[in-house]
Parts: sequence; C-alpha cells; structure tokens
Amino acid sequence: MLEIRPNCECCGRDLAPEDEAYVCTFECTWCPACVDRFPGRACPNCGGNVQLRPIRPAQALVKHPASTRRIISPNCLENLRSV
Repeated sequence: MLEIRPNCECCGRDLAPEDEAYVCTFECTWCPACVDRFPGRACPNCGGNVQLRPIRPAQALVKHPASTRRIISPNCLENLRSV
C-alpha cells in the first residue's frame, strides 16, 4: 500500500492525499511543477519514470491514513537550477 506522503521531496510543497502528485517505483513523491523541470521527467533519485499518484478514497483514508513523514531530497532544488 502506498504511504501517500505529505510533501514534494524537492520543493517541500504540502501535498494533500487528493492533490495531484507524482511517484516513482520507490514512492519518491513530487509535485507537478517540480516534475515538469526534471530532465526527461525522470525521478532524480533513481532515474526511473514517474507516474501520477493514485487518489486514495476518503473513506479508505479513515482506515488507512496518509503518511505524515516528510522527506526532502538534499540538493534537488540546486540540481534543478543547474538544468
């Protein structure tokens, strides 16, 4: 089951469970604005493709809540500035 992480790992933007977000196979989580700046729209952590994160229905969030653990990828913004 996906963690449904609460933020973009690059810019730190809050991402509610129902917000448009992208994930890779390792569930690195990104906002659309950051993904648009990734070379080839590939995950900057693993190099894999990113896909839209599925929406967990509100009734399922009651039993299986979204994660509250925030992850930030070091140097992500710096790396994007150099692209």
